[in-house]
Amino acid sequence: MEFLLFTNKDAFLTRFRVNIWCEHSLNLPVSLLYQWLPCSRPSTETLVESLVGAGRVDDLRRRLCSRMSFGTAGLRAPMGAGFSRINDLTVIQSTQGLYSYLCRYFADFSSRGVVVGFDTRGQEESGCSSHRLAKLTAAVLLSRDVPVHLFSSFIPTPYVPYAVKKLGAAAGVMITASHNPKEDNGYKVYWCNGAQITSPHDKEILRCIEEQLEPWSASCWDVGLVDRCSLRTDPLTQINSCYMDELASLCFHRDLNSSSPLKFVHSSFHGVGHAFVQQAFRVFGFPPPIAVPEQKDPDPNFSSVRCPNPEEGESVLVGRVPVSRKTPASCGWKVFTGNELAALLGWWMFFTWKENHSEPADARSIYMLATTVSSKILQAFARIEGFHFEETLPGFKWVGNRIHELSQTGSRVIFSFEESIGFLCGDTVLDKDGVSSAAVVAEMAAYLHNKHLSLSQQLHNIYQTYGYHVSKTSYVVCNDPPTIQRIFSRIRNFDGSGSYPKTCGGVQIVHVRDVTTGYDSSQPDLRSVLPVSRSSHMITFTLQNGIVATLRTSGTEPKIKYYTEFCAVPGQSEVSTLEEELRKVTAALVDEFLEPEKNNLIRRLV
Repeated sequence: MEFLLFTNKDAFLTRFRVNIWCEHSLNLPVSLLYQWLPCSRPSTETLVESLVGAGRVDDLRRRLCSRMSFGTAGLRAPMGAGFSRINDLTVIQSTQGLYSYLCRYFADFSSRGVVVGFDTRGQEESGCSSHRLAKLTAAVLLSRDVPVHLFSSFIPTPYVPYAVKKLGAAAGVMITASHNPKEDNGYKVYWCNGAQITSPHDKEILRCIEEQLEPWSASCWDVGLVDRCSLRTDPLTQINSCYMDELASLCFHRDLNSSSPLKFVHSSFHGVGHAFVQQAFRVFGFPPPIAVPEQKDPDPNFSSVRCPNPEEGESVLVGRVPVSRKTPASCGWKVFTGNELAALLGWWMFFTWKENHSEPADARSIYMLATTVSSKILQAFARIEGFHFEETLPGFKWVGNRIHELSQTGSRVIFSFEESIGFLCGDTVLDKDGVSSAAVVAEMAAYLHNKHLSLSQQLHNIYQTYGYHVSKTSYVVCNDPPTIQRIFSRIRNFDGSGSYPKTCGGVQIVHVRDVTTGYDSSQPDLRSVLPVSRSSHMITFTLQNGIVATLRTSGTEPKIKYYTEFCAVPGQSEVSTLEEELRKVTAALVDEFLEPEKNNLIRRLV
């Protein structure tokens, strides 16, 4: 079979022909493949040629026969050659599509411009780095005379959405893959409101990308353009100063902080955050946190981290970890889950809010938000304290956009979170913000210490008041998309066509919500209140005993995640009983609905 491939070499277009001889049927497209092969660098061109020479047709198909799409956190994929990968060409194509869409949407686009930021991810073998990809993003826009606010150095992700709002830009792009494996990178797009794009913007941008596959000119490949063009500005100093000034609004006990005997240790786990967290601690009156020397500096290889994902819990104590405290020597460290830390931060943000608002009626104008796979503890707070609580679909793009919508009605969101260690205190930034959250946690810990309470003791007090919320979050790995389709199709037709499971672990299921299809048995019209999201699978089961269980596919990794939580009422405090019942239901959820052994799923090993 013959493929006709096009490549870009040193910004000049050439054409070459590759013959692939196959002994067996490989289910390849019959038509010739006319495409721009993402081989703008000799290393990636060599990789594709080696795959062709080795007959690695499956690998070639995965790389060349599909394109990236916007997930819960933008475009994310491994770095390297291929239309389904992050590389020079796919970033140029993505930016051309973004430009085309913004031109159609904003009459004043050419004056508002775009914010561009980057982290320190990189891959030597493909020549990709976040810095280079950010320069290419800027080059495409500058080549069309669009102002670009390109940060001169690496920044934490929240700085891009913050800068979009502060500078009045039309959009923002952050080159990052957050907690993904080191091989990955991403292209995260923010709208003019400072929140990540959602539908219909994401779909329209993808359509525009498809219309703009051919690089416009040699200027699109010219990373040096950012140093020569007067339309490029560097917002680093201004944005960092403004951010730190506004961060002070989250500090309520600066005098107490400055005299606290507590010591804090911080590691960015080879990311970019340490210097910024140091500044945030100074704003709050704390001395800079003690650095972990081996992990404080950025490192694209994540040398001391097996996996930079905070969902791995205690297994990443050697790497990335959310918040932990030293317990008595016999007990070691207590590592707080995302849900536990959210209970503490939610309590703290409402507690400090009440200190400045004496009228109970004032609570009617404030909100807390959480993604639907996160703990329901904020809902329990709201039920007793009288403020509003709302759920969103998974992903902070939904949270950020909802904060913006509520702000337009005069309401204020004082805390938001997702269970995968994503927190936002206040509403200055419309994305999760680990820099500000670290300082807020430190102040909360210092305040509690002054009251002779630890974080663990206060968490216990919260559960005593609002009801224990015991949760379990984990996943199985599935690298075969058709298998995932079969699993969820079986769940949706469990007891016949269109019939969902009626029990889990012997416990009756009283409600089913499937946001992939828009079905919700708890609603009179059987339609989900949450938006329909057909790009991924997510089904939630509410059980008769108070357990809520959700199965969903990851938007960024080949995982089927499962989330279970026992939402107990106040006074139901036999924690061991709650945990055992949750354990049984969780095991049944996985074994009965996912069938790991039958489907060759890889269970998470911790």
